[in-house]
Order: sequence, then structure tokens, then C-alpha cells
Amino acid sequence: MNDPTELNMLISGVIDKEGEKKACIYFSEGERFAEGYVPDCKITSQKGFSEEEIAKLEDYLFENLASIKRTAAGINPIKAMMKD
Repeated sequence: MNDPTELNMLISGVIDKEGEKKACIYFSEGERFAEGYVPDCKITSQKGFSEEEIAKLEDYLFENLASIKRTAAGINPIKAMMKD
């Protein structure tokens, strides 16, 4: 992995997790995956990434936090499920 922007990234809508508003971020590349939350900017589960790669993903989340939060806030899960 050279750059986190080369991975597939999915952003959830805003969810209430343990009394806090968060968004789940899921990175994938082939069989490898990493999942974390913002605003924590921490990877909470992963398979196939090195410690250095996880650190880069967490840095990416922190550096792009404002943009990721805006995207998550704009996601309406009900509307998304109703699309054809």
C-alpha cells in the first residue's frame, strides 16, 4: 500500500455509538480490510495491514476528518436503501 487514497473506502452515515455521534470508515483492498471510526481516527479492526499501514490510515482519517464528517452527515441511509 503506497497511499490510502488507492484503497476502496466506504463511509457510513452518522450513527450513535455508545452515546457519541460517529461514522464508520471501511477500507478494503482485495482480501485486506481495515475498519475504524471518526472522529476517533482509530482503526478498530483489520486484516492484512502492517502496523505502519494502519498508522498511515489513521493519519489519513485525521488529516481528512472535516471532509469525512461532512460526507457522513450527508448520507441518508433510508434514501440509500430505496435507490434502484
